[in-house]
Amino acid sequence: MKKFCAALAILALLTACTSNDQKPTEPAAEASGAKQIKAGFVYVGPVGDAGWTWSHDQGRVAMEKADYVTPSTFIESVPEGAESARVINGLVQKGHNLIFTTSFGYMDATLDVASKNKDVVFMHCSGYKSAENVGTYFGRMYEPRYLSGIIAGKMTKTNSIGYVAAFPIPEVIRGINAFTLGVRSVNPQAKVKVVWTQTWFDPGIERDAADSLLDVGADVLTMHQDAPATLQAAEARGAYVIGYNSDTRKFAPNAFLTAPIWNWASIYTKTAAEVQNGTWKTSQIWWGMKEELVQLAPLSDRVPTAVRQLVEEKRKAIVAGSLHPFSGPLKDQTGKETVAAGVTLDDGALLGMNWFVEGVQGTIPK
Repeated sequence: MKKFCAALAILALLTACTSNDQKPTEPAAEASGAKQIKAGFVYVGPVGDAGWTWSHDQGRVAMEKADYVTPSTFIESVPEGAESARVINGLVQKGHNLIFTTSFGYMDATLDVASKNKDVVFMHCSGYKSAENVGTYFGRMYEPRYLSGIIAGKMTKTNSIGYVAAFPIPEVIRGINAFTLGVRSVNPQAKVKVVWTQTWFDPGIERDAADSLLDVGADVLTMHQDAPATLQAAEARGAYVIGYNSDTRKFAPNAFLTAPIWNWASIYTKTAAEVQNGTWKTSQIWWGMKEELVQLAPLSDRVPTAVRQLVEEKRKAIVAGSLHPFSGPLKDQTGKETVAAGVTLDDGALLGMNWFVEGVQGTIPK
């Protein structure tokens, strides 16, 4: 909290003194005339999904602890595409001066509304387009995905690992590839079988996809989905499972190994602070494990000590920058070398990824 103290001066003016323990990213509001943050959030799924939307909402709740943030608004289960523009515009009309749109399919709608409301700051999650008053933010989820792949590669007995995937966009493809590279780094014989659901959140469809992978011999499952259905399928069938978005071990207490998870609070509090103090500028944030935006959930006791030690060793190497999951030599599905030895894919190549690495079984729908 900002404290105020009187200081003698020639004109007997009052000056403000700030306590040393104040967090630099969370300045308190000035005594008068300070800009208060009224934030709005657009969610693609229900807050109770225990996954993607739930993790974003935890970040929203953390952001609200700052004394310059008024109670925020969230609208859940908003369809991607044109419909989202109406919802985003509605938040503007209700006086929100900071709006977060939290799914890839909101990108164009966000830009359209932002172009007509230059006094509002917009932040779009996972997109690649920005503007003067629109920034983007995302995490290098491929880093913990790679680590979780190491665990899957070590834990499989059948060398058949199943991946329940939502939509064939670069974000999802990149995660599948990183996971597979982790698997194959410790178990070159293992294969990762992909089934597409064409949905972010539909427990029934996700469960059917997970069961179909178990039916063809997968003994470890993972997912890029928002419902816990894949975890529940693994639990019911005696397989192992690696979750996503948040620590969802309660849905599969016997099957759960770990999960690549999000910590959105770090970005939401930082952005609110910058808008409040007038230092916000458009940028494209892409943080990783070093910044603690993404990480692995605590590993299950079922993961052997030697595997735990290996994962920790690789985690430290990624954070230090000495290990990059997408450093060559890398081959595609057909066995053709696509990344030469000594070459690391840059962010542009990662953000536009549209091919599978060697070891993935499945196709990328057009």
